[in-house]
Amino acid sequence: MSTTTISVPSPADFHVHLRQGNLSQLVTPHVREGGFRLAYVMPNLTPPITTTDQALEYKATLERIDPETEFLMTLYLSPDLTPDEVRRAKAAGIVGVKSYPRGVTTNSDGGIESYEAYYPAFGAMQEVDMVLNLHGEVPSDASANIHVINAEPTFLPHLRKLHAHFPRLRIVLEHATTRAAVETVKSLGATVACTITAHHLALTVDDWAGQSWNYCKPIAKFPDDREALRQVIREGHPRFFLGSDSAPHPSMKKSTSSPDHGCAAGIYTSPILLPLTAHLLESFGALDKLEGFVSKNGRAFYKKEIASIDGNNIVRLRKRKAGVTGTYSLKEEEVVSFWAGKELDWEIDNQG
Repeated sequence: MSTTTISVPSPADFHVHLRQGNLSQLVTPHVREGGFRLAYVMPNLTPPITTTDQALEYKATLERIDPETEFLMTLYLSPDLTPDEVRRAKAAGIVGVKSYPRGVTTNSDGGIESYEAYYPAFGAMQEVDMVLNLHGEVPSDASANIHVINAEPTFLPHLRKLHAHFPRLRIVLEHATTRAAVETVKSLGATVACTITAHHLALTVDDWAGQSWNYCKPIAKFPDDREALRQVIREGHPRFFLGSDSAPHPSMKKSTSSPDHGCAAGIYTSPILLPLTAHLLESFGALDKLEGFVSKNGRAFYKKEIASIDGNNIVRLRKRKAGVTGTYSLKEEEVVSFWAGKELDWEIDNQG
């Protein structure tokens, strides 16, 4: 007998971009609309969130927009992150630090070029038990034959080296896209985990080549890479969990064909995230792993387990085809959702 309803306790998105200004006003409520109760918020604003005070101010802004969602805050890895600032951030409830290699994705111009310079900060993070979140790519370099296709595999030695130097530091390799990344994370210790996006479970290189709406960083890779992501979810591996990397950009920046700059890198999934994830997991035989993937695994790694389960934190899905609206707007801001114009096989029955 096929499943027609699913109840998921307090889904958590462990990688989401909520932007700032009017765009933030538009997209922040979509976290709950998409079925999620917790958002792990990325710090790559303009300017980036590099200090505890900035993170707390940003959190307060998000809570004013949606006081019912739990926001976990991060800092942008920069020279401002001294060991003392790490300890201050931990005491203030900041959960993690996000590392961006310079220039590889949105608002990463201030990203790092060498990890060794940050070893004192990483040592303090290990001491106080903060999480290091790694955008796992290296910058393109034509002279070294490094490009968007192999940027992630080329990064993996850095992950291994960081784990070897700081074995007790909790590290998350973000938005993995390759079989090599999956196998590397599985080979490392219990302090290393990995997020997988919903869109990378759907797309391959053929889906974004020539299609700006499906373009993101890291790019979707080859069918065998996508199969590795799907397989580790089917396995129910406890160190792999959802981090949507939902990244809203104004429509004009996604559809541009300007010769001066390409389209913005990012795919927006927040408004449909839980139904989309259920739809995709069912398509490759992993629907029974939905709760682990979107709630239990990530919460366990981040030590944010649900204190109690009741009707207020259960999100229910029902099997019913529903079209994806696609376009959302507020004032002068407009964003377009992933899967726009298509149908999903699941919809949220109620928000608990």
